[in-house]
Amino acid sequence: MQAKTLALGLGAGAVAVASAVRQARKSAERGRIVVVGGGTGGLAVAARLCRELKEPDVTIIEPSEKHAYQPGWTLVSSGVFPKEHFIRSEGELIPDKAKWLRDRVVGFLPEENKLETESGRRVGYDYLVVCPGHQLDYGKIEGLDGHLGKNGLYSNYTGEGAEKTWEGIRNFRGGTALFVEPAGPIKCGGAPQKIAYMADSHWRRSGVRGNIYQMFLNGKPSIFSAPLYAEALTEVMERKEIDTRFKHNLVSVDAEKKEATFAVDSEDTEQAEESSRAAGGRRGVGAPPKMSRGEGTVTISYDLLHFCPPQSAPDFIKESPLSNDAGYVEVDKHTLQHTRYPNVFALGDASNLPTSKTGAAIRKQAPVVVHNLIKLMGGADLKKDSEDYHGYTSCPLVTDYGKMLLAEFDYSLKPRPTFPPWEHDSTKETYTNWLLKTQGLPNIYWHGMLKGLA
Repeated sequence: MQAKTLALGLGAGAVAVASAVRQARKSAERGRIVVVGGGTGGLAVAARLCRELKEPDVTIIEPSEKHAYQPGWTLVSSGVFPKEHFIRSEGELIPDKAKWLRDRVVGFLPEENKLETESGRRVGYDYLVVCPGHQLDYGKIEGLDGHLGKNGLYSNYTGEGAEKTWEGIRNFRGGTALFVEPAGPIKCGGAPQKIAYMADSHWRRSGVRGNIYQMFLNGKPSIFSAPLYAEALTEVMERKEIDTRFKHNLVSVDAEKKEATFAVDSEDTEQAEESSRAAGGRRGVGAPPKMSRGEGTVTISYDLLHFCPPQSAPDFIKESPLSNDAGYVEVDKHTLQHTRYPNVFALGDASNLPTSKTGAAIRKQAPVVVHNLIKLMGGADLKKDSEDYHGYTSCPLVTDYGKMLLAEFDYSLKPRPTFPPWEHDSTKETYTNWLLKTQGLPNIYWHGMLKGLA
């Protein structure tokens, strides 16, 4: 009961406290504000602006009719909730005082303070907030076209994909199961390993884990960016007897032959093969798969393959004057103000902020954007007078049914726990954390963040 009260209190309490704080005097500053993107960042910023400005003139440009709580896809793909549990109508979430332009942005003209939309409109603004999220680049993996959700090939980065992933995991009885994370930046960096943990848990519950050789192949050099949590997650992988490999980046699949090819570092590959032979001798991990080495590649046979697709900022961001060389909106990492166009701000996945791309990060970024934007509207110089973002992000890593580890850290990659460690050790897998994931955080999202209250 105490654990449940704590987890639910994180939702209700955060909303209540923030609601009281938001009763402060409203700002009289004026200006046309356009928000590109009606996802987590766009709605959170728009809601705060509508609360904090006396006469808000806020337009959200977003093409989608539906809005999804994307952190829920792991729970859908492990059979905890149906996908409908995490989907709402976009129109119901637009703040009452904001306007919704249901269109798609295709380009920016920052020198003219205008943007262009798919329908041919040119929309003017005084201030611009850019937060369209990440796009999923399935086309960067050769051989995927037309095969996703079939022949043992799954990805849980959409609601439909999460449903198919659960179907595949639920019906899997034996063979090689590969779980793959790409080398580049992704939203919710822990998602590819979370579904690997939950699949292991389901298969153990079902009594088939001994028939399954499970691998986690990561294009990055380590399991997690923050060292303290990487140590804890390595222990989880070892406990679950998952053969784990790094610097293995998926480049192609042969869906008919059920073979996956990875770009690898040859030295790492030799070490990994030694590890694999040792792992194959352990009880309950099944028989290792067939592998063949090429020049800078390894091809692995599979029966089930779950992958996280490569991702990037949307093309209209990459091709715009707002982006940096890597294709992300270039902003100051503390003020979130654009480095070349001072009336432009960005947050979330499409920004160049050097932190993990999560909803928790956006929850801390949104109030900074709003505070600094209103300051700028009043004539302030943000180099001298600003609120700063220090890189806080959080990744709730479910490791089993009823268990979760909560990773919280900042730009320094050092822990930034919400609660002091003597009250709550965030490196431990607990039922309290599980309740936070399944009940507390969705409550904060729908009733706090998107209403500008948390």
